[in-house]
Amino acid sequence: MSWRADPLSWGHGPRVFEMFLEPTCPFSARAYGKIDETLGTAGEDRVTLKIRLQSQPWHLYSGVVTRCVIAASTLPEGKTAARRVLAAVAEHREEFEFEKHAGGANMDATPRQIIARLEDYSGLALADAFAIPDLDREVKWHCKYARQNGIHVSPSFMIDGLVRTDMNSGDPVSAWAAKLAR
Repeated sequence: MSWRADPLSWGHGPRVFEMFLEPTCPFSARAYGKIDETLGTAGEDRVTLKIRLQSQPWHLYSGVVTRCVIAASTLPEGKTAARRVLAAVAEHREEFEFEKHAGGANMDATPRQIIARLEDYSGLALADAFAIPDLDREVKWHCKYARQNGIHVSPSFMIDGLVRTDMNSGDPVSAWAAKLAR
């Protein structure tokens, strides 16, 4: 089976703004919610925004959800489908997370049930793409890229290859745009 993951990239400017996000993390969800405004404020002709997925083990279904995002990027809608999955997770985050990272209703959820929830919320058929045998190649690339750049938590941010510890998900978009304009 031949497949290709669509790069999670928007805009076409010379400045490269990379957001390292863990889909079920509340702070990553807040950062994710600022993507369109960031592109609009900073200018799609001046900035290329890239999402890098940063799976984290304390978010117990992180691996399953991250693989679903990448699986969605292999569908005909590509990165648009991946954004639909990310939006679905952000909108229904508690249904993909554990209470205090260790308990709650999701203790009885199976990976198949998590995929079905994402299919329901996103309107996308993900199960077949999730089962692509070597899809983990793309998942591993995201993980390796983050580690090579010293990224350990989400959300984290890089501008033009430099990690920006002075940025966080609570910043207004105007502050991000100011950093991107320099």
